[in-house]
This record gives sequence, C-alpha cells and structure tokens, in this order.
Amino acid sequence: MQLVVARIGRAHGIKGEVTVEVRTDEPERRLAPGAVLATEPASTGPLTIESGRVHSGRLLLRFEGVADRTAAEALRNTLLIAEIDPDELPEEEDEYYDHQLIDLDVVTEDGTEVGRITEISHLPSQDLFIVERSDGSEVMIPFVEEIVTEIDLAEQKAVIAPPPGLIDDRAEIASSREESGDDKA
Repeated sequence: MQLVVARIGRAHGIKGEVTVEVRTDEPERRLAPGAVLATEPASTGPLTIESGRVHSGRLLLRFEGVADRTAAEALRNTLLIAEIDPDELPEEEDEYYDHQLIDLDVVTEDGTEVGRITEISHLPSQDLFIVERSDGSEVMIPFVEEIVTEIDLAEQKAVIAPPPGLIDDRAEIASSREESGDDKA
C-alpha cells in the first residue's frame, strides 16, 4: 500500500536541499536517510533521501543526485510516497493510519448509526473524520478522545459521544448575557 508522507516545498540554499511539508506522524521512520520514495508525478522519482535536518522548525531534505538549487527547485510540489505493509500498525497503541479508519462505521454510544468515514482531514489543531450519512450528507467529527471514545478495528466501527449539535440540530445555545427586562442600547 502506498501512502503520501510529504510534499516537497521550495529549495533551501544552493546545495540541493528542499523544505518538506510532512504528512506522516512518523517522519523519523519514513523520511530517514536511505529511504527510497516513489513520487507523484512519477517522472520525478524515485528519490532516495541522502540527508535530513531541521532548520527553523522546518524539515529540510537532500536527495541523492540533486546537487544544486535548480535541481531542487524542479522538485517543488512533488509528493513523496512510501510503500508500507497494509497490516503494519503504528508504534503507539492509540494511533491509526488513515487507511485503517476509512470505511469504518460511525455509531453513537447507544448504537445509533451516524454514517461511514470517507476521509480524514488533517488540520493543524486536530484531525477530522469526514462522515457520509445515509442520506448523502456529510458531517465532520473531530478525532479527539472526548468525542471519539472507541476505535474497534475488529468490528470495523468508531464509537462517538457527540456533544449536542455536532450530528443533529439540538444545539445548546449558551448566552453570556442574562435574560433581563433591561434593554439598554
């Protein structure tokens, strides 16, 4: 199975280094020196990582055969793709690969069916499940332990405890202004 692990950004310096937008929770494993990665577009690869370092909070990589800024800039916006065993599990117990979560049924703690996970959206603050409901509509569910209480890969389901308004129209509206008879303008 192939997974996108990074996207190449702009060239850095004059010796062929590039910035990368990391798209894996395991960059030290997937983007290590010696790793051979497929690319999209395929014509730019495969690429072998020669070295990597962090500079000002960004990961910089150098690839074998990419020796100058011009060659590095030609790789901009290329996706880096790692080949992984579909049965491989993340190192941490409560972590999951996207392919393990896609197509899981989503149910509430009382067993009410919500829908099926069709996509995982990775945002800076948290990940979101994009869930397709039986009527074709979509609902976004934050992948946080307060809401997603259980992932059961054997049963192919994700159990959620949604706050009011997340999957229905019963939102609780809280006002910081008390109800009073004074309507001052």
